[in-house]
Amino acid sequence: MLNHSNEDSEEDEEEGDGGRAKYVSNVTIFFSGFIPGFLRNLACFRRVAMLNVPSQSFPAASSQQRVAPAGQSGRNKVALKPGHSLMDWIRVAKSGRDLTGLRGRFIDVTEEELQKHNTRDDCWTCIRGMVYNVSPYMDFHPGGEEELMKAAGIDGTDLFDQVHRWVNYESMLKECLVGRMAVKASTALKGLAPPPPPTSMLPPAFLTPPSPSSSLQPSAAPPPTQPKDARPRYDWFQTDVTVNIVVYTKRKLPSSGCTIVDLQDGVLRVEVLLGKMSYILRQRLAQEVDGSVAVHTACAVGKIQVSMRKAAKGKWEELGEPLEFHDSLFRKKDRAIFYRECMLVSKTAVTHDTWVFRLQLPLGTLMHVPVGKHIYLKSLIQDSDVVKPYTPVEETLVPTTLDSTQGTAATDIFLMIKVYPDGVLTPHLNNLNIGDHLSVSSPDGPFSLRLLREVTHLYLLAAGTGFTPMARVIRLALQDLGSLRKTKLMFFNRQERDILWHSELDGLAAEDERFQVEYILSEPCDGWAGRKGRVEASMLTDFLVRPEGSKVFVCVCGPSAFTELTVGLVRQHCFSEEEIHVFQG
Repeated sequence: MLNHSNEDSEEDEEEGDGGRAKYVSNVTIFFSGFIPGFLRNLACFRRVAMLNVPSQSFPAASSQQRVAPAGQSGRNKVALKPGHSLMDWIRVAKSGRDLTGLRGRFIDVTEEELQKHNTRDDCWTCIRGMVYNVSPYMDFHPGGEEELMKAAGIDGTDLFDQVHRWVNYESMLKECLVGRMAVKASTALKGLAPPPPPTSMLPPAFLTPPSPSSSLQPSAAPPPTQPKDARPRYDWFQTDVTVNIVVYTKRKLPSSGCTIVDLQDGVLRVEVLLGKMSYILRQRLAQEVDGSVAVHTACAVGKIQVSMRKAAKGKWEELGEPLEFHDSLFRKKDRAIFYRECMLVSKTAVTHDTWVFRLQLPLGTLMHVPVGKHIYLKSLIQDSDVVKPYTPVEETLVPTTLDSTQGTAATDIFLMIKVYPDGVLTPHLNNLNIGDHLSVSSPDGPFSLRLLREVTHLYLLAAGTGFTPMARVIRLALQDLGSLRKTKLMFFNRQERDILWHSELDGLAAEDERFQVEYILSEPCDGWAGRKGRVEASMLTDFLVRPEGSKVFVCVCGPSAFTELTVGLVRQHCFSEEEIHVFQG
């Protein structure tokens, strides 16, 4: 899976022709990086709509696509045969050929039957309860036949999730679908079963008690007694003009980024991100409300209030109709990813092949993308959903508005994207017109601001658009980390014209003595006076300094080969696992 180019981030790798597989769109990296591990049969038992869900960490901690320990080599993508590119696979899938071998039949597959189909020419595997014949895909798989065969005849869900949980395999392999596993539905996970729904319309104690003039409409029945556990619960109350939902998370909350609200066509979806868990409310509202919503958070006590204005004054007899997954607590890695349609409002050139795309969230959506988190873009290309991760930036390197911990503004998302002429997704993005729409997911990723707590020296190593996660980390470090003494960026590119926000970085270094940047070019012009080459141990000796009494932290982002090599070199400089974070892109 490793792409031996230090300059382009993994986020931007895409296929240019059938002979090379340099992309990470969902359809091209399906099943790549499968590794042996515990097989999670529970996924086959639960036939629920938790599909196309990204992992907490990409690649997963145990994935072969992640960095290898020092002294070990990574695994490369295989060279595909001519005529076996992404677009070739899409054409095969649309050709009408029988890719299942069952002549259109859809069957229930027992575990014993699944185990029989474990050869190269007869390879079935199960993902989340659905069984696919992946034999036709063997020659199109960028990771090679060997990796795909690790899931032959077994439940491959856990292997798939180790690296590519977010891939939309349903679209990719829809013509290879054999059937479903013939097993009994499992019981709910212990501790995650929802409690009885709230019935009270009494206003809960919150930020400020409503005044007597607010004309509260209480119900006659008191709220039921809730069990004393750590599971969140919710309640609601109303005035003549507003309807309000309050979530009791029973834990302290960050200042922003933990609540995502989507109000579309009368359906309200609220997601509260609670560490490794996700609490979801989803209801079709009983009556109409205005399109805008407001969220107030009492961080210290863990309460969140979502407020909406009624379209017409009056009393609601009920909040609405609960929909699927309403009042549910999921592990983040198990929840279905949610997309909303965002509008492209501007596109600004950064370099000769990179632009900042400004996307506007729809009315009724409130979403902050915390620093270090990424989102997914999804687009339908030739009848297949293509999904790729991107880390938002700000409109400029160091904006003068908003606290850095707040994340991007609630209405806009800025994405710095390099366009590959022969790529799959990026040319489509580049051809969008102002006013066109694009599917954007909720934030995801394992990065936490707690990692930077009390850090005095922050070291950033980036290649190409691997710089994008670093941009907001730099801003956060300089504006909000009181303990910080020095932030240093080592930025690898091919040529000087490829350096993103070159003048802005130079300006920041000149203005703030705590920030230092050094550029490394692998293909410099004759006039380049800076350092040349690729990442190596000697470069990091003077860069990674650990002063006495300091607390250090290192962030790395770039293509797979760059990341693997760089983290190995960092470890050689006596940095522990807890002092290194690898961004997805």
